[in-house]
Amino acid sequence: MGGASTAHDAQAVLTALDRVVLGQGRATGEALICLLARGHVLLEGVPGTAKTLLVRTLSLALDVRFQRIQFTPDLMPADITGVSLLSGTHEFTFRPGPLFADLVLADEINRAPAKTQAALLEAMQERTVTVDGVAHPLSRTFTVFATENPVEFEGTYPLPEAELDRFMMKVMIDYPSAELEQALLTRYSEGFEADRPDTYGVTPLADAAALEQLRRAADGVRVEPRIIEYITAIVRATRTAPAFTLGASPRASVALFKAVRAAALLENRDYVIPDDVKRLAPAVLRHRVAVAPELELEGTTPDLALRALLEHTKVPTA
Repeated sequence: MGGASTAHDAQAVLTALDRVVLGQGRATGEALICLLARGHVLLEGVPGTAKTLLVRTLSLALDVRFQRIQFTPDLMPADITGVSLLSGTHEFTFRPGPLFADLVLADEINRAPAKTQAALLEAMQERTVTVDGVAHPLSRTFTVFATENPVEFEGTYPLPEAELDRFMMKVMIDYPSAELEQALLTRYSEGFEADRPDTYGVTPLADAAALEQLRRAADGVRVEPRIIEYITAIVRATRTAPAFTLGASPRASVALFKAVRAAALLENRDYVIPDDVKRLAPAVLRHRVAVAPELELEGTTPDLALRALLEHTKVPTA
């Protein structure tokens, strides 16, 4: 697979996603960028806005193992990691939990108890699961797509900052337009069913090995020193801007660096441009910053504050 064909393969996966998940082009693009950049994704939207559909479709297009875990207040760490069981031969054997898949949908993560969230955090960070002192490696493709309902929903709790920081991006999914919602109903009248993947019309376009090749291609995208300086300036500005009481960590700089390389690959470029950085900065940073309470009361959101910050950060020229 050469550079052009590699980009073409990535674009084919994105096209397949957009054919099934209508009207969420920004969300599908950002989710695929995270996957290519080896990052985990936090999907936020009200129930019924195609979060599960997005991840399931991605697993079909890539022909990888998909597993959905419904997070609830009584979910225990062993329910997701697996357990060691005593066999008839009086030996302990490990029975893997649902984390042992390629694309894992952690549904409504902000309803889970802290211990279970911690178990997920270890898997995300180390890409291994430890049970009874024994480490079990997860697949190389292992990626968590965690969904959360807006925090004001009953029975939800804000995720700790340390856990939020492990997600490369927070991808927002909103209600579709009236035209797209009508198109969605038309598709259902033609036989589409969200709980029946065979009705999606998606055929495998790649596999785990091809995904790894795409990731290596993204790693080879050139990032010039002026772009690195731009990324650094944006992230550091979140720590001094009066609009924020919490700025982004150095992990955010790394996440933005990796994300823009994958974005350039999707655009069939072997180099990053400033627009890549400006476009992806909100998704990489919105969950890592905290808006000053007085501004929050006035209706300022992280995205609004970040937009103002980006407008005041000098864009590098050629």
